[in-house]
Amino acid sequence: MSNLPVVAIIGRPNVGKSTLFNRLVGKKLALVDDRPGVTRDRREGDASLVGLEFRVIDTAGYEDEDAASLPGRMRAQTEAAVAQADVALFMIDARVGLVPLDEEIARWLRGSKTPVILVANKAEGKAGESGILESLSLGFGDPVALSAEHGEGLVELFEALLPHIEHEDDGEAPVDENVDEDGYNPDAPLKLAIIGRPNAGKSTLINRMLGEERLITGPEAGITRDSIAVDWTWQDPDGERRAVRLIDTAGMRKRANVQDKLEKLSVADALHAIDFAEVVVLLLDATRGLESQDLRIADAALQEGRALIVAINKWDVAENASSLFNGIRTALEDGLSQIKGMPVLTVSAATGKGIDTLLKVAFETREAWSRRIGTGELNRWFEKAIEANPPPAPGGKRIKLRYLTQAKTRPPGFVLFGTRVDQLPTSYQRYLINGIRRDLGFGAVPVRLTLRAPKNPFDR
Repeated sequence: MSNLPVVAIIGRPNVGKSTLFNRLVGKKLALVDDRPGVTRDRREGDASLVGLEFRVIDTAGYEDEDAASLPGRMRAQTEAAVAQADVALFMIDARVGLVPLDEEIARWLRGSKTPVILVANKAEGKAGESGILESLSLGFGDPVALSAEHGEGLVELFEALLPHIEHEDDGEAPVDENVDEDGYNPDAPLKLAIIGRPNAGKSTLINRMLGEERLITGPEAGITRDSIAVDWTWQDPDGERRAVRLIDTAGMRKRANVQDKLEKLSVADALHAIDFAEVVVLLLDATRGLESQDLRIADAALQEGRALIVAINKWDVAENASSLFNGIRTALEDGLSQIKGMPVLTVSAATGKGIDTLLKVAFETREAWSRRIGTGELNRWFEKAIEANPPPAPGGKRIKLRYLTQAKTRPPGFVLFGTRVDQLPTSYQRYLINGIRRDLGFGAVPVRLTLRAPKNPFDR
């Protein structure tokens, strides 16, 4: 968990909060669109502003709606962000000027204990001058005039933030000695992404893990839009504390059904989250079973070389549980034939049952995904594999396989050297890959095999 000071950005919808968030973190992490209400869950990132380091939170647009409605649940997330922040940036739209909702937010902020800095966004040119003057009536002093889109006014924002979040830094970065030659550190946070179709219970599962309503949930499909990363410490059944970075993603529907631009952005963000993750959990809905879209989502994770676990949620309300489980496992074996023996687990986000098992398997899977086998041990296994099942001789000409080496980890990649390897059948390559998984401790993680032939000095 980060010990940096926390800055929350708040304001009504469409004033530019996510644009400023992206500007401060230096990446386009938050989805941005012209329409209001894009951001729903609060999103966090490490920010840097003229050398000032802090943790910034992007929040949903504050709306005065019933607490049980989706905007009301979004407002509760914003209120939680302000409560944990060291300082809040209250953003208004300088071009539009003050609206009644700005004044409602100001009244609420005056009752909170968190210091507030007023920020007038979209203040480039003369169009924002009247809005800046109007904002003085809110009672938070002179506003910081800036343009989040163009990067203007950031020095003034730095000067306003400095008294609230200045912190001492000893200048010494921690040295972690538990990192191997591939950069793998078993004590580093496990990057665990939860993916699946809409309404499978991804956000509910993460909330159950955290023990708080950190993510917005509800009966509406497609609530989650941004991929939200949350740092958490899991205490395993043995009492050991292990760091996890949980990544919630937007539900992914069939491509033909995705027409809205914002949903396309959400799906692209979910696919980017898969790239960032180490282990991916495909969450299925026990009340709906396995569908072809689930296989497509799983294949996307495997194509990126990520370790995959399948978890069946809502198991507490599943009917014909035994036949359902066996049917899903068989369908996975048929639909994802490139991976045999993939972990299939049952969980309940509503009760928390199965979550410890899921996390235990996730850590074990990451360890296998990061495993490196020495060349000596690898080739002793390789010689036995060839002896047990020699490669074929297409056209009567023998394929000679010389040796095998592991080129990389995360995912594990192997290079096979030999002559005429371009004619090695796919079935024999699959035989070697399945043997590597089964005999060398790689389990069901994706293993990649590259074929190399020595260069012929007479070949021009």
